[in-house]
Amino acid sequence: MAARFHVTGGIPLHGAVRPAGNKNAALPMIAAALMADDPCDLVNVPRIRDVEAQLDLARGLGADVTWSGEHALRIDPRGLRPGPLDPQICGSLRASILLAGPLLARFGRVTLPPPGGDVIGRRRVDTHFLALQKLGAELTIGAQYSLQTRGLVGADVFLDEPSVTATENALMAASLAPGTTVLYNVACEPHVQDLARGLVAMGAEIEGIGTNRLTIHGARHLKGATLEVGPDHIEIGSFIGLAAVTNGRIVIEGIRPDDLKSPLLQFDRLGIQPRIDGTRLVVESSLERRITTDLGSHIPKIEDGPWPAFPADLMSIVTVVATQCEGMVLIFEKMFESRLFFVDALIGMGAQIVLCDPHRAVIAGPSRLRGSVVVSPDIRAGMAMLLAALAADGESVIHHIEQIDRGYERIDERLKALGARIERITDS
Repeated sequence: MAARFHVTGGIPLHGAVRPAGNKNAALPMIAAALMADDPCDLVNVPRIRDVEAQLDLARGLGADVTWSGEHALRIDPRGLRPGPLDPQICGSLRASILLAGPLLARFGRVTLPPPGGDVIGRRRVDTHFLALQKLGAELTIGAQYSLQTRGLVGADVFLDEPSVTATENALMAASLAPGTTVLYNVACEPHVQDLARGLVAMGAEIEGIGTNRLTIHGARHLKGATLEVGPDHIEIGSFIGLAAVTNGRIVIEGIRPDDLKSPLLQFDRLGIQPRIDGTRLVVESSLERRITTDLGSHIPKIEDGPWPAFPADLMSIVTVVATQCEGMVLIFEKMFESRLFFVDALIGMGAQIVLCDPHRAVIAGPSRLRGSVVVSPDIRAGMAMLLAALAADGESVIHHIEQIDRGYERIDERLKALGARIERITDS
C-alpha cells in the first residue's frame, strides 16, 4: 500500500523527544547474534522497516526471533541452518550483506543475493569480499555472490576504504577465526563501536575499539549475551535540524555526548548552538542561524567523511537547515554522487541553491520556502524533505514515505507530540 504525508508548515516545534536506537548498530547486531551458541537479547532496537527485514532474513535461516518488549528482541540461533536468503528482501536492504561474515564463520559457506538499499550512488561491495578473502574465503561471482572456506584464519587485513559494513563483516568473521586478525583502515563510527562492544560481551577479544585499527583474537565459540543499541546520532541531528528550521525548542533526551562532537561543530557553523546538559541536548528557539564565514570572509564549507568527520547521513539534513540560515555555505558531499539530487525539490519550494555538480551545492539563505508536492527518494533525503515541509508556508505532500519509515520509527506520531501538523494517508 502506498502512503504519503500531508504536512502543514510554519509551526514551531516544542517539547521533549528521545532518539530511537541506532538502526546501523541494530542491523549488524542481529547478524552477530546468529554466531552465538545461545540466545542473545538486544535492547533499544528501533521498530523500523529495515530492522524487520533483517529479522525476516534471520527467521528464514531458522533463527527463533521474538519481540520481548517494545524495543527488546530475543534471537535464538540454535536452529540456524545454511540456506538460501530471500532475494527480494536482500534486494531491498543494504544490510543483508552483513550476513556474509557471520554465516561464513559459522557454516563455512554462504550465498548472497545482491544487496539493495538507498539509491544514492554507487555503493561498492568489493571491500567486503577482499577482507573475507584475506581471512581465507573463496569467492565465486555469478547472479549471486558465493563464499566458502575450509576454515577462516586470522590475518592482517588492510581495507581499501573505511567502509562501515565491510568493517563490520570483517570484524564478525574474525571473531570466530582462529589466530589473531589485525584490521587496518577500518570505520570507527559509533555503531561500529556498539557492534564491537556487543561482540566482546559475547566472548570475543577485541582491542582498539573506537580507532581505525582493530586487533581481534579469534574465539572458538561465542556465547549468548545482552547487546545494547546506542542512541541514533543521525536521528539526534535530524531533531536538531527540525528545531532549527521551525524556530522551535526541542529537548533531546538520552544522548551520548561523545557521539555528537563532529555534528555539533558543523551545526555551530550554521549559527545553531544546542546546549548539552548531561545526557540531554537542548535546542533553544532563540538561535542566531547565521552562517560563520571562514577567516578572510571566505564562504565556509561543510563536507562529510569517515568518522570522526561529519556523517554523510546528515548531509541532507544540513542542506535544508542551511536554507533557513543567513549567509552562504558550500555543501560538499564527497561520499555519494547522487545524494544531492534531491535539492531540485528544495529549489522548487523556493530555496536559493546552485547545484554545481553531483557533489557540491552552494546555498544562500535564508529562503522563504513554500509548500509543495515532493517524493522521498531515500531515507535521509526523505527526512530532509520533511524538515523542508515543516519549515515551509502552506501545505506539502510527501510521497513514497516508506523510505522514511525504513530509518525513522513512527516519525509522524513523534512529530505530532511536538506540535507538528502532519497526517499519514494510506492508499489501498
